[in-house]
This record gives sequence, structure tokens and C-alpha cells, in this order.
Amino acid sequence: MDIRIAIVTCSDTRDMTADEAGAALEELIAQAGWTRAGRVVVHDDVDEIAAAIVDAAEGARADIVITCGGTGLSLRDVTPEATRAVCDRDVPGIAEAMRAYSMTKTRRAMLSRAVCMQRGGTLVVNFPGSTKAARECWEGIADQFEHAVKMTAGGGH
Repeated sequence: MDIRIAIVTCSDTRDMTADEAGAALEELIAQAGWTRAGRVVVHDDVDEIAAAIVDAAEGARADIVITCGGTGLSLRDVTPEATRAVCDRDVPGIAEAMRAYSMTKTRRAMLSRAVCMQRGGTLVVNFPGSTKAARECWEGIADQFEHAVKMTAGGGH
């Protein structure tokens, strides 16, 4: 099954050339045999992040949008708020699974405010901004992406 995944990196300090976590996610998407539907870097700004999520979901027709960064405790970390602003339904188990898996690597995972939600037929998942943490979160949940996309599209169990 092909899955279209877009990456939205949220950072005030990175651009495309310095976005190592986004590049790592691009590699992981390719290794899984899925399609990168787009990749952008936006500032840590609710409106910019929200617009990028909407563009990835509607313009690029991504099945999944992975945001990367902006999920911590800094006042500039606003990715969960932007996600909530443009999404319809919570999918809390995915964010919980990422935190649980990441807790086996570092106790700091408990500080993540990442959320997972649906915007219509698109799943939006907030990943951390560090390359190591993004890879670990992928390891913890990517094996459920195909089933999640099928269910979001109305497939049966």
C-alpha cells in the first residue's frame, strides 16, 4: 500500500539545508516504500504551522502529515496548538504510544506535548524536532500507519 506522507518542520532556527530531522524522516519514508508528498520548513508560529498542515492535507493530498518540532515546553513550541486549530478529531493513542516508546530511551519524553489528530481524511502526527527522537518515534508507531490510513479512508478492520 502506498502512503503519501508530508513533512512540516517547525523551527525558528532551521531551514531546509539544516533540517536534519526532516531529512531523516524523508529517508524513513523512502525505506518504507511510501511517497513523500511534500516537505517544508516553517517558523514556530501557530498560523504558519496551521497553514502548512492544511496545505499538506488538502493541496498535497497527504494521507499523513508529520510535523517535526515545536512539541516541547518552550513558549515558542506551538505545534500542538496549531494542529488542534486545523484538525477535527483526536487520535490520542498514537501520541501516547510515541511517548511510551520514547520513555524506554529517555525519561525526557514525558515532557513532549505532541498530539495526533485527523483533519478529514488526513492523519496529523506531531514528532519531536531532534533527529534521534524523530527516528525513535518513527520506530514506535510507523508499523501502524497502513492500518491507520485504511481506517481513515473508511476501510474495515
